[in-house]
Amino acid sequence: MHMKKLALLLSRSAVPILGVILLMSCEKAEIRTKITTRTVTDTLHLDPVLVAEGKEVFRYDTFGDEVFWSDVMHIDKAILGEVNGGYGAGVSPATALAVGLKVDAEALPAEVVAGIQSGAIDLNDPASTVELLRLNSVLGVMGNFDEDGDLSSVGITCAFCHSTVDNSFSAGIGKRLDGYPNRDLNVGVIISLSDNLQALADLLHVDEPTVNTVLNGWGPGRYNAVLNMDGVALTPDGQVASNMIPAAFGLQGVNLTTYSGWGDMVYWNAYVGVTQMRGQGNFFDPRLNDATHYPIAVENNLGNVIHSPDRVTPILPALQAYQLSIPAPIPAEGSYDAEAAEHGMELFNGTAQCATCHVPPTFTDSGHNLHTAEEIGIDDFEASRSPTGMYRTTPLRGLSLRMQGGLYHDGRFQSLNEVIDHYNDHFDLQLTADDKYDLVEYLKSI
Repeated sequence: MHMKKLALLLSRSAVPILGVILLMSCEKAEIRTKITTRTVTDTLHLDPVLVAEGKEVFRYDTFGDEVFWSDVMHIDKAILGEVNGGYGAGVSPATALAVGLKVDAEALPAEVVAGIQSGAIDLNDPASTVELLRLNSVLGVMGNFDEDGDLSSVGITCAFCHSTVDNSFSAGIGKRLDGYPNRDLNVGVIISLSDNLQALADLLHVDEPTVNTVLNGWGPGRYNAVLNMDGVALTPDGQVASNMIPAAFGLQGVNLTTYSGWGDMVYWNAYVGVTQMRGQGNFFDPRLNDATHYPIAVENNLGNVIHSPDRVTPILPALQAYQLSIPAPIPAEGSYDAEAAEHGMELFNGTAQCATCHVPPTFTDSGHNLHTAEEIGIDDFEASRSPTGMYRTTPLRGLSLRMQGGLYHDGRFQSLNEVIDHYNDHFDLQLTADDKYDLVEYLKSI
């Protein structure tokens, strides 16, 4: 009986088993080549209902953070401007676009599109921004309206930092690109519009001018996600400390998802949702109860935040599912030298030693993907602010489409050539000029 079952199993499996044997015996070199370039976008079997729910969360759920952005910081009133019942000059669509906010062209009715094109809709009028908010068309900014139709509060969503547009309509207006870091977004300048910076000054134990200097010092595409934990606003050389907004695509198979390895995707979603966006949810991390390392967090009990109702924890599975469903973008054909990239791939997996840490196909280490500052030849400033004290191996998929503003956590390298030069010196790789060119082209192809 057992032999018959085995024979039946083998007969059903003969074709795939034969294929595996042939591949193993005759095409090993080809497999090794393909595995370095194949994507992993088809390896996950995600619940489509959960993914769809997560998409809505990512784009439109504020987790109740209006309590902070409107009730405390009064950003809704900054948008309205004095003429419309707020304060100051207001935020027109032109101003919003100038500070990096994006507009979803697919959310605009035909008459609005025509009005923008003809100039009938005034893009220098804050009232036009209110109407764009009413259409849910400003990425990551949600407006709430009272029974009279007036803007009553605003909140932000994940898409605020981690979505952009393809500029297909005009600069800053186009089709959504979820998961892309918005490297045009000047978060600090947007926050500085508040007429209540004293709230942040009190939190950080500094004065308002200092807060304003720091916020305006971050620059486009940058943010300091640990400032309200450790109060560290400057680097050792006196520069304003900030990191590049990271990509939220291509994270399939990746363990730790932040530059210095604070935690995995679910952890970081909770951390950001509660402690950065200021959503009304629970967050727990006893590592933040270290008064020496995280004095601001200890003062404000940020390592043990409890809200009722908890609007963050219940949505974490769906949010994770959607983020995992976002593949890394594939570089366009012609955007790199394909012939050079072929040799670059050989260097990447061999002489250049890149694949020692950036292991294909995820292009990061499997498991505990962290390294010391000494290992990678840089300072430990940002690593020392993390509970890990280390830096994560950044996944490289879609790298060429997220280089705006610089590379590495703090944008210290302005080009792939600079990164390669750094490692060539650090590890004494003795790469030639041609080798470096080929490596760059391969990195652009991933």
